[in-house]
Amino acid sequence: MPITVGHDTTKTRKELSVNGKTFAYYSIKAAEDAGLGDFSKLPAALRVVLENMLRFEDGKTVSVDDIKAFSEWATKGGKNPREIAYRPARVLMQDFTGVPAVVDLAAMRDGIVALGGKAEQINPLNPVDLVIDHSVMIDEFGNPRAFQMNVDREYERNMERYQFLKWGQGAFNNFRVVPPGTGICHQVNLEYLAKAVWSDVDQDGVEVAYPDTLVGTDSHTTMINGLAVLGWGVGGIEAEAAMLGQPISMLIPEVVGFELTGEMVEGTTGTDLVLKVVEMLREKGVVGKFVEFYGDGLDKLPLADRATIANMAPEYGATCGFFPIDDETLRYLRNTGRDEDRVALVEAYAKENGFWRDASYAPVYTDTLSLDMGTIVPAISGPKRPQDYVALDQAAAKFFDVVSDYRGEDETSAATNMAAEGPAPDALIDPRKSVKVKGEDYELRDGSVVIASITSCTNTSNPYVMIGAGLVAKKAHELGLNRKPWVKTSLAPGSQVVSEYLEAAGLQDHLDAIGFNLVGYGCTTCIGNSGPIQQELSEAIAEGDLVATSVLSGNRNFEGRISPDVRANYLASPPLVVAYALAGDMNIDLSSEPLGEDKDGNPVYLKDIWPTQKEIADLVEKTVTREAFQSKYADVFKGDEKWQEVETSEGETYDWPPQSTYVQNPPYFQGMAKEPGTISDIKGAKMLALLGDMVTTDHISPAGSFKPSTPAGEYLTERQVPVREFNSYGSRRGNHEVMMRGTFANIRIRNEMLDGVEGGYTKGPDGEQTSIFEAAMAYQEQGTPLIVVGGEQYGAGSSRDWAAKGTNLLGVKAVIAESFERIHRSNLVGMGVIPFEFTGGDTRTTLNLTGEESFDITGLEGDMKPQAEIPCTITYADGTTKEITLKSRIDTAVEKEYVENGGVLHYVLRNLAKSAA
Repeated sequence: MPITVGHDTTKTRKELSVNGKTFAYYSIKAAEDAGLGDFSKLPAALRVVLENMLRFEDGKTVSVDDIKAFSEWATKGGKNPREIAYRPARVLMQDFTGVPAVVDLAAMRDGIVALGGKAEQINPLNPVDLVIDHSVMIDEFGNPRAFQMNVDREYERNMERYQFLKWGQGAFNNFRVVPPGTGICHQVNLEYLAKAVWSDVDQDGVEVAYPDTLVGTDSHTTMINGLAVLGWGVGGIEAEAAMLGQPISMLIPEVVGFELTGEMVEGTTGTDLVLKVVEMLREKGVVGKFVEFYGDGLDKLPLADRATIANMAPEYGATCGFFPIDDETLRYLRNTGRDEDRVALVEAYAKENGFWRDASYAPVYTDTLSLDMGTIVPAISGPKRPQDYVALDQAAAKFFDVVSDYRGEDETSAATNMAAEGPAPDALIDPRKSVKVKGEDYELRDGSVVIASITSCTNTSNPYVMIGAGLVAKKAHELGLNRKPWVKTSLAPGSQVVSEYLEAAGLQDHLDAIGFNLVGYGCTTCIGNSGPIQQELSEAIAEGDLVATSVLSGNRNFEGRISPDVRANYLASPPLVVAYALAGDMNIDLSSEPLGEDKDGNPVYLKDIWPTQKEIADLVEKTVTREAFQSKYADVFKGDEKWQEVETSEGETYDWPPQSTYVQNPPYFQGMAKEPGTISDIKGAKMLALLGDMVTTDHISPAGSFKPSTPAGEYLTERQVPVREFNSYGSRRGNHEVMMRGTFANIRIRNEMLDGVEGGYTKGPDGEQTSIFEAAMAYQEQGTPLIVVGGEQYGAGSSRDWAAKGTNLLGVKAVIAESFERIHRSNLVGMGVIPFEFTGGDTRTTLNLTGEESFDITGLEGDMKPQAEIPCTITYADGTTKEITLKSRIDTAVEKEYVENGGVLHYVLRNLAKSAA
């Protein structure tokens, strides 16, 4: 399908010859020559967006004034928040977010037929790649059969979903599926799908070159910014709109420049660097902003390290963390098997159109900060936020404080008095507990590492830290060390290439020997698919209410995410994950205490098994080859025999199987009128949940495993699904009935309407404690609208569209918070739920909210402007009232239309139906 570009009224379309082939392209220099402004000082990340404006300028969606606004951005100190319509080149999905997106597309086909249109009108207009990477769980580990057994269980659990995705691959144009067992979407994107500079034939049959850009239905889509490809995570709802030809409405962002100088020192890794970057940028405050990395330190920073830093943009809160094109970009493209003509095009285009970084690169930034990489030290982050940076030599002492905070003063004093003869001074108070494990000859205590997982695209995409982990395992194994018996170990690479070079380097056997056998190619522990730990360990943790820990090489460590048995989660480099598996305890200071003993009983320290940078670099140079990438990606869409044997239905519309507990036709478009409605005032609303600061989409959206006693578990039990087949919430995202029952049901969420209660509970209309789901259904039966109230950074974390979908289906009309994270705010609007922010210093605490109040939010009807200030009347339980002002976070005129239509997909569907008519 040819790409559609604008009319070039600005005369900026030029030609570029590369290796004897001619490409059209949209020239930023020509825009300057045409008098549209001075763009010479724009950061490369913003030049990508400017090129997008030039290419799609049509006088309507994109105007000449939109283009000129970029020149004004530079002259106004890096600020000019004008609303623009941005069109990414492609969309990337993973299966947890992709299945509900394809469900929505299938439902839209039914919906457009009902409105008098044709099913084939619903098709992606931009290329879409869906990578199945979120479904494999670690049921089996620590033995040679782990990989095959986990794959077999994956297919058993997910066959209904895979049949549905195979139908979608055949039914929709422009839609490809990368089968299970290939790798993680971001790593597959980095190593194979991305091009840095794209080219395609336009509507006039001319080959046009332009920057590779994308949005993805996973927040870590930002990883690709390490390859100078502008991309970020959006909700599934927004991605579906982009697929269907809708531009993404956004404000021209501020761009914070992050200068890197110096070079990494011996004993440190790219993970240590990124954890410091996360801490610094969170402290700086970059939510909703672009971050661009510059400085002479980039000359010594491999692309794999850049990708690690870019991957964690959601953790530091930025829209993206961008690295411009330079020699290292070309080296990586060449080394990962990209075609030489493509590499030549990337270099020629970047230099011709001002995207190239060299010594003279000196753009204007909104703000800057700097880091000397020579100051980086080994580190971890935890116990529950990625920005909770801890230098490794402080980790054990800090963990003592974590346990102290968890136990509290009363319990701490009691534990001390039981353990000591007479009262002990405060300095000697030790809050840590231990419990004997049934049937084993060891105890678990607070700090025992029960999960150590090399997981996630964040680090498994980086051969330097993966080879480093292998060398740590080799040296440990040769000395006779092994993982502690209570540690569940796993190795889940982000692509098959990793296994190729670990085996070529002779390191996989050593990893196997200490328990880091291959368990699958997918996200696993990083997204909560860590699988169950040994039952006796789980029972001991529960008996002692222990603060058990996990150490993983991932990007997220939010409460309740990794395992229901684990309270403290730490992010670390793969070599440190191996080290903590050997030590088995967070209380051990790895910088000074032994990890264990060698065959002769001598203590072994971390420094004894830590490889040098030269050892690592030499093995990377020898084993990470262009041929390995070309071989492993040769048949990337074909899949193994299991995938090829998956049978599915055919047809333009999906034949929804009524008995399916994985895929159900959602109610969004059923009975939809041809014309949109209007936004109505919200009157007499009750509060469904009163939540604190930093409530993440992990807290809101159903994720991980769930028990039979939960509303979702009861739903499946009623349908004769055995507990063993419950799978995870993520795998059931195609069934709204399961997902709405799991919304706001995270085991660690705290509803402040209740006293000290954790989990998905609230007060129902009768004032009694009940589940969030049951209360919502009772309120819906009464016709009572609902609101949710939160604190700062509401909706931080992953781009989980079900955090917004579930909110909508529970009957929530508005969310009022002190501030919102970018993706979730957009998702709420996309589902017709209005986000509001408190103003004037008001918060849930200053207003003394308890959950007994009712709310009247007026001023929504008629000509409400974007970001308007809206009156709200709070009626307290005693009948007194208070008037406050809320700021609507419907940020743009287009977003207002979305809400009027009931959501962005309703808006698209009605417009398509009208065009058909």
